[in-house]
Amino acid sequence: MVEKSRSRGRFRWILVVIVLPLVVCFVLVLKKPHIFYDKAAPVPGPPGAPVKKYANALEIAMQFFDIQKCLEYYLILPVFDLSIFSWFILQYIQYNSFFFLVAGKLVDNMISWRGDSGLKDGSEARLDLSKGMYDAGDHMKFGFPMAFTATVLSWAILEYGDQMESVNQSTHAKRSLKWITDYLIKAHPSENVLYIQVGDPEADHNCWDRPEVMTEERPLTQVNTSSPGTEVAAETAAAMASASLVFKERDPNYSRILLEHSKQLFNFADKHRHSYSISFPEVQKHYNSTGYEDELLWAASWLYHATMDRSYLQYATEQNGKAFANWGTPTWFSWDNKLAGTQVLLSRLTFFGCKEGSKSLISGLQKYKETAEAVMCVLLPSSPTATTSRTESGLIWVNEWNSLQHPVASAFLIALFSDYMLTSQTAKLSCNDNFFTPADLRKFAQSQADYVLGDNPLEMSFLVGYGHRYPQYVRHRGASIPADANTGCKDGFQWFDSTDPNPNVAIGGLVGGPFLNGTYIDSRNNSKQGEPTTYNSALMVGLLSSLVTTSSLVSSFT
Repeated sequence: MVEKSRSRGRFRWILVVIVLPLVVCFVLVLKKPHIFYDKAAPVPGPPGAPVKKYANALEIAMQFFDIQKCLEYYLILPVFDLSIFSWFILQYIQYNSFFFLVAGKLVDNMISWRGDSGLKDGSEARLDLSKGMYDAGDHMKFGFPMAFTATVLSWAILEYGDQMESVNQSTHAKRSLKWITDYLIKAHPSENVLYIQVGDPEADHNCWDRPEVMTEERPLTQVNTSSPGTEVAAETAAAMASASLVFKERDPNYSRILLEHSKQLFNFADKHRHSYSISFPEVQKHYNSTGYEDELLWAASWLYHATMDRSYLQYATEQNGKAFANWGTPTWFSWDNKLAGTQVLLSRLTFFGCKEGSKSLISGLQKYKETAEAVMCVLLPSSPTATTSRTESGLIWVNEWNSLQHPVASAFLIALFSDYMLTSQTAKLSCNDNFFTPADLRKFAQSQADYVLGDNPLEMSFLVGYGHRYPQYVRHRGASIPADANTGCKDGFQWFDSTDPNPNVAIGGLVGGPFLNGTYIDSRNNSKQGEPTTYNSALMVGLLSSLVTTSSLVSSFT
């Protein structure tokens, strides 16, 4: 018995010696969780093996831009000497407001149920506004969200072009972007005039017809010095500046044209500060602006990246930054509010070593980065400052109208920030002394993407065409009406009211999304949840491009 007791005593001491250090280490980890975060993760090299589900989803999402295109055309070129003569014709056509149109058979048209439409858009002003993209399930061209679509798509290409290329989507993305920027160039015929809308939304929404056969009037709306619209002019400037970077190497002349338009539009927006929602009260029903200050900072930030002209950076970081940036207060990124996007975009300068400039400029950049960090901390679910604006399943949820815009936009931003950290060898993000790695941020971005793609209580994808189950009654005119139907304005409503699923798939469309309780009503009459938008697709393309594979980011766009 004595020997057993001694053995037990020795065993207890052995346990103490082994367990006590583990307990001490555990306590230290709880009190100082950053001790294991001091070493940065290695910088990834070229794009690795693609993640199949994100690659497939990206290919699908990209196709919605083709569905939304207004006008398809091909060029008649002489059949002789296609080497030199045709090249000059193509160059002339590309950079001038003149081209040959042929209605009928489409070239490289991947959407079998889409055809030529809007051929006469802009004709009342003797302009060719036949390109661009329809906004959603209707036939309107709203310049404000369309320009935002171009800016976000440009940003995605600039940051994740290599990733897109690895899954053969880079060319598609650039082609879709150019379809919009070609339109924006022609919508800006002089320095202080910008056409911001094609179509009458009231008349348009009273019809249900295919775009190829629409008969309703297509009036134009313009901002000018008498009726300014700072936010839409500044957003268009941001779109053109960012796109100029996309095409700078591939097509320097086109890039130069975009940049010149961008500078003019920014000057117009800044000099004639006035909200387009006040100039045109009718837009408040559709794309009402809550203020133009964020667009001015957003445009100036993109112009700095496009030109490396310090005056644009000073504009965003000094006096106007103090007045408009709302530093320290996190906001949601959307077509209406660009502050969070501006904060992340300018934070890349601090991450990648921008140390020159006035004290106020450097201080302003630091405030942008700190506010971007606050945005990230709001999004991370285990952060002490995490938002409660979520569904029970963890989806960011802010608004019942188009609810997926905010989680997808937020996930895109946090993926960018994660990659800035990873590429710059930044080991951790502090949220009130709780620390998170780039992997933690990426995990959140993946959670939002996975929810959209079907990892949700409904086990349904909200990306049309992806997965085994997705919405069948998408609120989209072209998708809901058979391609061979010759509809008028009103008789198309027979398909709107039909209980049959859409005859055409609006492939790649990201529908509005679930209600807060996670439910979704699949009905054409449900515009809150069931209508896809072009700008949602741009955000989704950006998010999927960030997740399709891992790669380091460029330190500068120029």
